[in-house]
Amino acid sequence: MLALWGFCIIFTLLALIMTKRASVIIALVAVPIIFGTLAGFGPKLGAFAFAGIKSVAPVGVMLTFAILYFGVMNDTGMFDPAIKNIIRYGGGDPVKVAVGTAVITMLAHMDGSGASTFLIAVPAMLPIYNKLGMDKKVLTCIVALSAGTMNMLPWGGPTLRAASSLHLNMSELFNPVIPAQLAGLAAVVFFSYWLGRKERARLGVSQIEDVVVVSAEDEKADPLKRPKLVWFNILLTIGAIVALVQGKFIPLPVVFMVALVIALIVNYPDVKLQQERIVAQGKSAIFMIAIIFAAGIFTGILKQTGMIKAMASALVSFVPKTLGGHLPFLTAITSMPSSLLFDPDSYYFGILPVLSTAAEAMGVAKIEVARAAILGQMTTGFPVSPLTASTFLLIGLASVDLGDHQKFTIPFAFGVTLVMTIVAVVTGAFRL
Repeated sequence: MLALWGFCIIFTLLALIMTKRASVIIALVAVPIIFGTLAGFGPKLGAFAFAGIKSVAPVGVMLTFAILYFGVMNDTGMFDPAIKNIIRYGGGDPVKVAVGTAVITMLAHMDGSGASTFLIAVPAMLPIYNKLGMDKKVLTCIVALSAGTMNMLPWGGPTLRAASSLHLNMSELFNPVIPAQLAGLAAVVFFSYWLGRKERARLGVSQIEDVVVVSAEDEKADPLKRPKLVWFNILLTIGAIVALVQGKFIPLPVVFMVALVIALIVNYPDVKLQQERIVAQGKSAIFMIAIIFAAGIFTGILKQTGMIKAMASALVSFVPKTLGGHLPFLTAITSMPSSLLFDPDSYYFGILPVLSTAAEAMGVAKIEVARAAILGQMTTGFPVSPLTASTFLLIGLASVDLGDHQKFTIPFAFGVTLVMTIVAVVTGAFRL
C-alpha cells in the first residue's frame, strides 16, 4: 500500500506540472502532503518535510547567490566579448550555436558535477540565445543531454554508486560501455544539429542579423556595462568556478556569496547601485530558492515515509521470471524514466541490488544490470528529474518552466538512452 501512495504522489506531481494544472511550487508541496496525510503520516509530515528542507539548504543557498552573481556579471558585460566572437564565428547561425552549446557543456562536465556544469554553460550561452532569439528550451535541452550523457564517467555520481553498491571493479563496469557512451555523445551532437536547423528555419537569416545589430547598438548605450573590468570579472568567475569544483578551501554554498560581494564592490562601488542590482536580479533568485525548498519537502516526505523503498520493491516484484534473462535490457530502457521516480541513492543502493540479485538467480551477471542502469538512471535522466536540485539550477539559470523543459527534453533524453542501449547490446556490454 505504501508503494501505491508513492506512485500516486509521483504521477500526480508530473501530471500537474506537465499539464500546467498547478504551479511547480504548489505541486511539490501540496501533493506529498495530501497523499502523505491520506496514507496516515499526518502528524509526522512536518518533521519529514523539515528533514528534506535541511538536505537541500546548501544547494538552495548556492543557487540563490549564483543567480545573483551571474546576473550581475551579465549586467557588467562580462560575456559580451565571448558572445561577439561566437556570433562572428557562427555568423548568427543557430546550428553552430546549438552544436557549440553541446561541445561546451561536454567539456564543462568533465568534472562530473552537474551544478558547476550548468553554472558554466548556461550563463555563457544564454545571452547568445537571447540575442539570436533562439528558444531557451533548446538551450536547456542541449545542456541537459550533454551533461547527462557525460555523467556516465567513472567519477560521476551514478557510476560510482553502481560500483560501490554492487562491489564492482570500476574498469570492468565502465570500459565495456565506452562505445555506448561515445554513441550517446554523437547522438547528442546530432540532436543539437537538428534542433539548430529547426531554430534556423523558425527565425530566418535576415531576422537573426537584425537581432544581432540591434543588440550591439543597445550595448553601447548601457550605463551598467564595465568593459574596462572584463578581465577582472572573467578571472573572478574562473576563481569562483575552480573553488566550486575543488570544494577544498571554501564551502560550496559560500563560494558565490563571496564572489557576489567582490563583484558588487569592484563593479558598482556606489551603495545605491549595488542595492539596485540585487533587487533587479532578486526576483528570479527568490522564485528559484522557493522551488528548491519546495522540492526538499517533496523528497523529504517520499524518503522519510519509506515510499521510495516500497516503490522499488514493488517494481522488482512485477518482473516475470520468464523475462529474467532480459533484465539488463529492461533495466536499460527503463533507466531514464526511472530518474523521474527515484533519486540516485534510492535507485543505486535500493533498487539496483534487488535487480542484480534477481538477475543472478536467473543466470545473468549482476555487472550487466549495473552497466544497463548507468545508461539513463540519473545520467540522461538527472537534468529532467524533479528529485535533483541540479534540474532546478538548470531551468532557473535559463528562466525556463520545469514542465516546458520536461516535455521538450524527455523525448530526446530517452532517445539518447535508446541509442546507447542498442550500441551496448551490439558491443556485448550486456545481453538483449
